[in-house]
Amino acid sequence: MLEASTLLPGRAMARRLVARAGALSLAVLTPLAATATASAADAWPAQPLKAVVPFGPGSSPDQVARIVTEKAGAILGQTIVVENKPGASGNIGTFAIANAKPDGYTFGVSITGPLVNNTLLFDKLPYAPATDLAPLTLAVHQPNVLVVPASAGIGNIGQLLDALKKNPDKYNFPSPGAGTVSHLAVELLLQQIGARATHVPYPSSPAALTSLLSGDTQFAALPPIAVMPMVKDGRLKALAVTSSKRSALLPDIPTLAEVGVHGIEGSAWIGFVVSSKTPADVQKKLSDALIQAIHDPEVAKRLQAQFMDPVGDTPAQFRGYMDDELKRWEPLIKKLGIKGQ
Repeated sequence: MLEASTLLPGRAMARRLVARAGALSLAVLTPLAATATASAADAWPAQPLKAVVPFGPGSSPDQVARIVTEKAGAILGQTIVVENKPGASGNIGTFAIANAKPDGYTFGVSITGPLVNNTLLFDKLPYAPATDLAPLTLAVHQPNVLVVPASAGIGNIGQLLDALKKNPDKYNFPSPGAGTVSHLAVELLLQQIGARATHVPYPSSPAALTSLLSGDTQFAALPPIAVMPMVKDGRLKALAVTSSKRSALLPDIPTLAEVGVHGIEGSAWIGFVVSSKTPADVQKKLSDALIQAIHDPEVAKRLQAQFMDPVGDTPAQFRGYMDDELKRWEPLIKKLGIKGQ
C-alpha cells in the first residue's frame, strides 16, 4: 500500500496539468472573443438607424437632421429614419435619445435648451445632459436676427436701442419660449444697455412672428430662417445679428458690437448627440460620418440656403462649446429667475 506522502506529488502534478490546460484554453479563447467583438464593431451599422428630433416637422432641428442624415446614411451604408418627438421644451425627445438602447442605432439632434439651459430652467429633468448624453458634433450655428416691423419707422439698431432706453417697459418682445436663445439674447442686450422690456413667450417662431406683425410685440431676435423671408418681402426690418462677428450668410446686417454693445453671443445652434453608454468605437463611427456629411459641399450648400452656418467640429470641441454656453447663460437665468414652461 502506498503512503500518502508518495501520492501527493502525483496529485500536485495533476493539478498543475489542469491549471496549464485551463490557461491554454483561456489564451486561445481570449483572442477569439476579442476578434468576435472587433468583428461586431466592424459590422456596425448592420441595420437602419433612427435620428430623433425633439421638435416638430419643419423646425430648424428637423431640417438639419434631414439634410445631414441623408448624406450620413449614405456614408454609413444604411438608411437613417428621422423621428419627431416634440414637447416639454425639447425635453421629451432629448430624453428619448439619452434613454435609447446604447447601441448607436438611435441618436438625434438637440439645441441649447435641452442640452444646456434646461438644467437651470427646470427643477428636475428626466436625464442629465452632461452625463447621459455624448456629443457627436456641433452641426450648425444660426445667429439670431434682431428685427422690427417695417411699419415701426425704426431704421437701424441704434434707433431701437435709444427707444428702449427712453421708454422703459413700453416695448414687448416675443420668443419661442422662456429660456430660449431668442429670449436670453434680448434679456442680455437689455442688461447691457440698462433698458427694460416685457418678454412674451410663444410656442413657436411662427407664432412669435404673428405677434410681431400684428403689433402685440414690437421687436424680436429670431433665427434667420424664420425672419429673412419677411425681411426680403419688406414686412420686417433687420437691424443686427446677435453674434460676435457678421455672418457670411448675412453680410449686410451689422453686429451689436459694431454699435458698442459687446458680449452678446446668441446663436441658435443645433448639434448631434447619442446615449453616453454607446460604445466608444460606435460613437466614433457615427460622429465621423456626421462630420463628413456636414463638410460635404452639397450638404453645406443646402444648410446655407437655410441661413445656417455649417460647423462639423469634434465631440470634444462640441462639449467645450456647451460648457461655455452654460457659463454664458447661467448668471442671467439665475439673476432673472427664469423658469421653463
